[in-house]
Amino acid sequence: AALPVGTPAPPPPAPHLFSDPAEVEALRGDLLAWYDRCKRDLPWRTLAATEPDADRRAYAVWVSEIMLQQTQVATVIDYYNRWMQKWPTLQALAEASLEEVNELWAGLGYYSRGKRLQEAARKVVSELAGRMPRTAEDLQKLLPGVGRYTAGAIASISYGQATGVVDGNVIRVLCRLRCIGADSSSPAVIDRLWDMANALVDRSRPGDFNQALMELGATVCVPKAPLCGECPVKQHCRAQRRKLFGKPTPVPDVEDCGVGGCPLCPPATEPWDSSLGVTNFPRKAAKKQPRVARTATCVLERRGCHGAPEYLIVQRPSSGLLAGLWEFPSLPLVQGLQEEKQREALADHLQACMGWPGVAGGLRFIGEVVHIFSHIHQTYVVYFLPLDGDVTLDPALSPSRWVTEEEFYASAVSTAMKKVLRGR
Repeated sequence: AALPVGTPAPPPPAPHLFSDPAEVEALRGDLLAWYDRCKRDLPWRTLAATEPDADRRAYAVWVSEIMLQQTQVATVIDYYNRWMQKWPTLQALAEASLEEVNELWAGLGYYSRGKRLQEAARKVVSELAGRMPRTAEDLQKLLPGVGRYTAGAIASISYGQATGVVDGNVIRVLCRLRCIGADSSSPAVIDRLWDMANALVDRSRPGDFNQALMELGATVCVPKAPLCGECPVKQHCRAQRRKLFGKPTPVPDVEDCGVGGCPLCPPATEPWDSSLGVTNFPRKAAKKQPRVARTATCVLERRGCHGAPEYLIVQRPSSGLLAGLWEFPSLPLVQGLQEEKQREALADHLQACMGWPGVAGGLRFIGEVVHIFSHIHQTYVVYFLPLDGDVTLDPALSPSRWVTEEEFYASAVSTAMKKVLRGR
């Protein structure tokens, strides 16, 4: 029977929870001992452990957490070191220009992250007297771009607040530890995982515990071929136990929760697959296919005053994809255009920008460059146009400037545009 409106949902069955205090205590101890022994040496961890000033400590963790969203640790390390060298404090970042931020961020992707980080730093300096909020709740409420996860990470690592965190690594670890087979991206399951993370977090070392849980997901409990033999908490893992004992039928499995229609079990249409073992978990909804897009791009080249080639770049709008970054003059194309029509459309666009007729004849097709954004499969149709004299674009349309190849790579340009220049 349906529950009356306003009735709280019943708690999930015990096999999906950490309901034994002795097991929770043992899991914390096992995980922290492994972390102390095996943790990776990362610059933000060193800063968090050695910086006595709480605001500087929180800033150092915050920068790392924003950079690590959607980006691999190995890629982030160099960017992080350069960033902290250039802007070691909130105050230093608040005084930087967005152009400088974009230049340092170039290549990390998801550029709005750097922009929001700087906006929030300015807010801390101007509205909060340079003092970072001291709890996860206030961090999330007061800082633009800081969500529940980032707030929990900063508060636990920098201030020792006993609050959990849930990121992709933690989702995977918790779903395997407790055989959670419902769609792990659904709000109901995410809420349960947050409850679990908050219950599990070690009260005396919350920052280390959260980092240990994420480290476990990043290095041992990985998506495709987890190293279960090396896992410090394997004796607490229901997915691992289920894999070892198999599933005798028709007797209910020792790890089945035995409740029909359980909101956290795998759906009946996709039951446990013994060939997958622990990688049955987590389950996700089918990924949306990326949108397909084509863009005509023109590499305009002239001889600079010293004879070296220079290229014309223009700035993108201040909102939307790759906001505020610089690129070669470009034009989104309608799908299915013939090559000749693409050339004409780009020539018309250049003519409108430069007020300079007759460019179509000089456009030379170079090739296509494919770049995959998270949600867009983008193809750049690249043309080359050598110019004799100076050309200025209408400043009312968008800022533009001529740059040498060296200046181009030092500018706030996307990885996609670097590919275009390399492939010209």
